[in-house]
Amino acid sequence: MLCRLIPSSRVLPPAALLAFALLIAGCGSSSSGNGVASKSPSEILAAAKSAADSASSVNIAGSLKSGGMQITLNMDLASGHGGRGQISEGGLSFELIVVSNTAYFRGSPAFYSHIGGAAAAQLFQGKWLKAPTTGGELASLASLTNLGKLLAEALASSDTLVKGPTTTVAGQQVVELKDTTKNGSLYVATTGPPYPIEIVKRGSEAGHLLFSRWNEPVTLTAPAGAIDLSQLQHAG
Repeated sequence: MLCRLIPSSRVLPPAALLAFALLIAGCGSSSSGNGVASKSPSEILAAAKSAADSASSVNIAGSLKSGGMQITLNMDLASGHGGRGQISEGGLSFELIVVSNTAYFRGSPAFYSHIGGAAAAQLFQGKWLKAPTTGGELASLASLTNLGKLLAEALASSDTLVKGPTTTVAGQQVVELKDTTKNGSLYVATTGPPYPIEIVKRGSEAGHLLFSRWNEPVTLTAPAGAIDLSQLQHAG
């Protein structure tokens, strides 16, 4: 329809000709997308995994349940390097930065009071703490910043995947993959690289994760002056 409204080039000055030439270039047949919508469920899943594995970074935001606890997160992840962002678990919020095998976190007074009592809340207020991610409770938190591991778990293979309709999520055209056993859906981009765009879990463990800002630069810097928790534990 737009192409029909463009007037004849014979009445246009040279500058306008250039502008309309750029416009007309997009007036042919519309893009057919990346072809993923026509594939089988297993092929769509494989394409999404491949695209995600090749990405250097992504932002993941949303909420999920783990061990009956509601976790809300907004994290920028750098593949193979770590991540940074904010996490709220059971109503207690904290900032988290993972660089290599070390986790740095800074919480609200309520967070510090929960993990160490009133004395900890006063001692650590406004300060960063650090601990290794190779063991203990922080290992599970650090997994939330491991792009490869997180995507491997989120995009686990399933023999019960059914292709749903094409739709739009966060302004992105997607095709739905329904997991009839786990009562969830994976939405995969149908234009550009077939990146995962959203994972939705329904039922008693309802939650969702949105994937965005693929391949945008993520800078990870260890906070200066962080208190080493392992040394405090040894001193105690």
